[in-house]
Amino acid sequence: MPKPTKGPRLGGGPAHERLLLANLAAALFTHKSIKTTETKAKRLRPLAERLITFGKRGDLHARRRVLSVLRDKDATHVLFAEIAPLVAEREGGYTRITKVGNRKGDNAPMAVIELVLEPVAPKKRRTEPAEVKAAKKAAAPKAEKVEEAPAEEVVEAPVEETAAEAPAEEKAE
Repeated sequence: MPKPTKGPRLGGGPAHERLLLANLAAALFTHKSIKTTETKAKRLRPLAERLITFGKRGDLHARRRVLSVLRDKDATHVLFAEIAPLVAEREGGYTRITKVGNRKGDNAPMAVIELVLEPVAPKKRRTEPAEVKAAKKAAAPKAEKVEEAPAEEVVEAPVEETAAEAPAEEKAE
């Protein structure tokens, strides 16, 4: 059972907070971006990311778990059919929170929370796994040491002198 958050709840008791976050998540999935207070956006982010991870799994059990949280068939369908394929390559960080200033009426800090649906560029690994290194060592033939003979020193005449001699010969002729 998840541990309840400490401190004040969003607008009431824990049941009200669960319903509020579920409605925010459903709105986020259907509209791809919503404007809400910073506090609600920060509380929504972990829930939304967990539900998107279930959407990436895509099996029936995951769909039922998401449906038990959202209680909205349309939002669940959008999550599994549209959003999950777009974030299949992404390993987390499915949402972005952008602060947009204060609300006019009560001066509450507002934020826009949106889904990050841009394709992700795969990062190159810096270190190779141990199996790949072992396979490369086994496949690489052992090179024999070849000693090189020292190069012979060639002494050439400076280029300036030869260029100076050439015009002198032309004048003599």
